Amino acid sequence: MTAITNNDISESLQQQVKEAIASSSPLFIHGGKSKAFYGNTVDAAPLDISQHTGVVNYEPTELCITVRAGTKLIEIEKLLAKHQQVLPFEPPMYTNDATIGGAIATGISGPRRAYTGSVRDAILGVQIINGDGDIVNFGGQVMKNVAGYDLSRLMVRSQGTLGVILNVSLRLLPRPANELTLSFETSAEKALNYFQELRTQQLPITATAWHNDRVYLRLSASQATLDACQEKLQIEKRTTDSLWEDIRDHKHSFFNNSDKPLWRLSLPLASENLSTIDDQQFIEWSGAQRWLSSNTPSNIIQSLVAKHGGHATLFKSKTPNLAVFSTLDSGLLKIHKQLKTKMDPQSIFNPNRIYQGL
Repeated sequence: MTAITNNDISESLQQQVKEAIASSSPLFIHGGKSKAFYGNTVDAAPLDISQHTGVVNYEPTELCITVRAGTKLIEIEKLLAKHQQVLPFEPPMYTNDATIGGAIATGISGPRRAYTGSVRDAILGVQIINGDGDIVNFGGQVMKNVAGYDLSRLMVRSQGTLGVILNVSLRLLPRPANELTLSFETSAEKALNYFQELRTQQLPITATAWHNDRVYLRLSASQATLDACQEKLQIEKRTTDSLWEDIRDHKHSFFNNSDKPLWRLSLPLASENLSTIDDQQFIEWSGAQRWLSSNTPSNIIQSLVAKHGGHATLFKSKTPNLAVFSTLDSGLLKIHKQLKTKMDPQSIFNPNRIYQGL
């Protein structure tokens, strides 16, 4: 029996796309479906990329890797750990089936994001199937080949609406030699002020969080540096082997103890506490990302967050027919429509996944 190769799989995916274009039949692009809950429902035939797996190129000395989109994050992490390296944006793994393609398409990052960069900062290049059914490449495979803004970054947070990601090239970071988590009790208001004060200090912070009147700080450096930081900050050490993974993967109790809709708020760092919405909140990224578990109507949450210069996303909800993403103003909506038309002229890729009509 002849083994099926990744070239066979990519050609099969390409053929399915061409057939969908010819018949104007929409496709729902997915991999491990670990983030299937995120975004609007897509009524379309499935295009499964989960079998398109494996490492295309990995040069540890160059701090970059190219992998196929269906490769599981857990497998990538295991490989990188052998060479003491990590993905800078610490992508969540809500299930063990989470793929790198899904991480790029949703653009969701973990606790490290605010200190070492986002998904968009890490991406070097992609190979995709475009709306004409062609396999095309954007960007490069190493950092020295990428200059300025390129179309590969458009794939981040596109939710599969602009093309089928086949391969992705990413920059890496060395794994921290040592990590230390510190914790103390304080209110949300004081925590936000404290996070602002920390920005003026030269500390190797790689994660911050606040929940239930308690602040958590993660520092990553040599042991001598960590000892000096703890002495300077005068905060108790906390042994939390799984804390940051639990936060990253939403296994923390906050994300599992309520049936209320879960909101993800993106806000300027200096924004005040928004406890007037709901006291059930979780703060990350020194206040730039906040989670709300609330039954407050969508328009009230989105309006209040917008007044503070941010935006609110309905991350997860059991209530049907609620708009997930904030409404775009006419100018931005026009740009989105033009981009969709250019990249996906037949509108077959994950239609309506982000916005209705796109």
